[in-house]
Amino acid sequence: MRKNESYEVIVIGAGHAGCEAALAGARAGLSTLLLTVNLDAVARVSCNPAIGGTGKGQLVCEIDALGGEMARAADACGIQFRLLNTSKGAAVQAPRAQIDRRGYAAYMRQVVEKQSGLVAQQGEVTEIITGAGRFRGVRLRAGEVVRGKRCVLTSGTFLGGMIHLGLTSYPGGRDGETACSELSTCLRHLGFELGRLKTGTSPRLQGDSVDYRKMKEQLGDLAAPRFFSRDTESISREQISCHITYTGQATHRLIKRHLDKSPLFTGRISGIGPRYCPSIETKVTRFSDKPRHQLFIEPEGNTAAEVYVNGLATSLPQDVQRKMLKTIPGLQDAIITRPGYAVEYDYCPPYQLRASLESKQVAGLYFAGQINGTSGYEEAAAQGIIAGINCAHSLRGEKPLVLGRGEAYIGVMIDDLITKSTEEPYRVFSARAEYRLSLRCDNAARRLLKHGAAAGLIAPAAARRQTREEKRLAEERRRLSGTHIGAKQAVKLGCVKSDAGKTAWELLKRPEVSCAVLARLWPKRERLSGREAEQLEVEAKYEGYLKRQRQEIERLREGENFRLPRDIDYQSLTFLRLESREKLARVKPETIGQASRISGVNPVDTVRLMVHVRSGLAGGKKR
Repeated sequence: MRKNESYEVIVIGAGHAGCEAALAGARAGLSTLLLTVNLDAVARVSCNPAIGGTGKGQLVCEIDALGGEMARAADACGIQFRLLNTSKGAAVQAPRAQIDRRGYAAYMRQVVEKQSGLVAQQGEVTEIITGAGRFRGVRLRAGEVVRGKRCVLTSGTFLGGMIHLGLTSYPGGRDGETACSELSTCLRHLGFELGRLKTGTSPRLQGDSVDYRKMKEQLGDLAAPRFFSRDTESISREQISCHITYTGQATHRLIKRHLDKSPLFTGRISGIGPRYCPSIETKVTRFSDKPRHQLFIEPEGNTAAEVYVNGLATSLPQDVQRKMLKTIPGLQDAIITRPGYAVEYDYCPPYQLRASLESKQVAGLYFAGQINGTSGYEEAAAQGIIAGINCAHSLRGEKPLVLGRGEAYIGVMIDDLITKSTEEPYRVFSARAEYRLSLRCDNAARRLLKHGAAAGLIAPAAARRQTREEKRLAEERRRLSGTHIGAKQAVKLGCVKSDAGKTAWELLKRPEVSCAVLARLWPKRERLSGREAEQLEVEAKYEGYLKRQRQEIERLREGENFRLPRDIDYQSLTFLRLESREKLARVKPETIGQASRISGVNPVDTVRLMVHVRSGLAGGKKR
């Protein structure tokens, strides 16, 4: 770094959130600095070597539609692709991929280093410098000050990080990497409330010490793998199987005998862990009636010597972990290369953020990733790209990008975080999205690519290609709606003669009729792409549901368009219930829609608040 150098955007941390934030800033044309304690750990896959899954797969597709990198990286490094929930409806289907763990990190580092306008530098930030309530720069451990206009803090599990393995504890953000304690102190001095969370990992094993013959093989979707990125058409990496095994009663008895050595059960860990990804110690005590728990043996790459035991997260001592493996089919002789452990860390409860992910206390300072209380690579990356885009919007004097609950899973996640906050690691699920049928992977680009293009992250050619695709879909829908099927054609489609006279669009609503089936009638006509056909079929088969959801989304948008002044003194509004006043004062909602979703604020108080604001007396002043 040159003396007195300054940047438009400084990103602290080079995990999944940090990489997407930095790439977004640079691709939007901003001079961007990415600071990390260890340049060799860029985009490190700390936990299981997989991207996507229910809810998470949708996030990855949305990141891709906005111009992010995670989808392309996962496709390039995927060693097994699967579409989940194929027996269920389109609303909950999602792609998931096992990835080459080291290959993914190498891919992302290369993308970061080659990105024009982006400088990646090794250095530990110990202080965030502010002035007049606004971000001004950062101070590094070596004492150097770097000036900046906007900052995205993506500290992961490193803020006050403490690693626990049995009854041994030591500072660290990840095994083998130091924690950042000064930054936690700095945030408290700046007025931020901090909390404490916990997460953990499973042991990694030497792959050739595992007996796969005693396990069930799990194949990927070899015939037609589902990719994350709209740009991926094929892959060249060899595809690898995963395997499934189970714990048993012997495993559970062993764990229960050694709970006195667990930091979770001896009070050494105060942070709250993820509800939906609990440790094996928690599972065998909380679900003591279950005779076994499923484990996935996940390869870490095409040539990697290690495998990850997904489902066996633990912080028990290493000798107990060895004994545990001996009770599990196929793992009796397995050699631990890296033991599982727990990590406890500081986070900032996200009610302290605006919907743009800018902090309320310090203008120009954005938070993304696990510092906001989330868990998962996908959740972090999604926040990172939104924070990076909003740095660009802010510097240009433009309105921030705020995605609605009816527009994206990203919007659902951020609204949940800032409105309801979180006291445990937050994870995205399809069940959290009220309009999940409208928020599918196949239509992510239709929903969001325009935002990526407006921010400068999507090339004009890609935007034009998307426009052409949407035009083709609209034309094909009109054609099918105006094409009546004759008796012979109905039979050819596998329908009955009584279907004669119906339109092709009406027949497409049937589960047994697809775009490929209809194409038999017009063999010389150019076929839609797989993604286009999927969108058209879903729109036909779920037309009634989608129409109702669009109406609901429009009603939701009305509440989001009703802005609330930032200077409202909620405690003085005595016509509201005390609980409502306290909750509103804490969250400081930006819209009446957000206010209505705060737990403890009832509909009557929402209406009263609307009347008060419309009267022009909000904050005790005329608007």
